Amino acid sequence: MHTAPSSHQPQAWALLVCAWLLALTATFAALFIGEVMGQAPCVLCWFQRAFMFPLVLVLGVACLLSDAGVWRYALPLAVMGWLIALYHNLLYFGLIPEDIQPCGAGPSCSGDDMTLFSVMPLPLLSLGVFSLMILLLVLIRRRVTP
Repeated sequence: MHTAPSSHQPQAWALLVCAWLLALTATFAALFIGEVMGQAPCVLCWFQRAFMFPLVLVLGVACLLSDAGVWRYALPLAVMGWLIALYHNLLYFGLIPEDIQPCGAGPSCSGDDMTLFSVMPLPLLSLGVFSLMILLLVLIRRRVTP
C-alpha cells in the first residue's frame, strides 16, 4: 500500500540514508578489523555482527525504495544487537563476574589491540553504534507515523 507523500518523508529519507551509512561503515569496519588487521572476533562480537550485517541490506533496500516503514524490521535487529553489546560491555568493564563470561575460550576483546586508537574499546564502540542506530530508527518512526 502506497501512502500519499507528506512533508516529513524527505526528512525520514535523510535519516534512513544516515542509518544505512552507519550500518555500512560499521560493517566495513568490522570486516577491516577481522580480515585486514587479522583480529579474530570473540563470540559476542560475532553475535553483534549477526545483527549489524543484515541492517546494511535491509536499510539499503529501504533507501532504494524510499520505504521509511523499514523501522518495523530494522529496529528489532538493532535492539537485539544493542542488548548483546550492552552485555558485552558489562563483561568488558568487569560489572559481571568472570565465571559467567561466554567468550573465555577463544579470542578476547580485552587486549590493547582491540581498541580504536588505543582509547576506545571495540565493545563500547559497538554499543555506541547500535545506540545511534536505534535513535535514527526511532526518529524515522516519528517522521512517518501520525
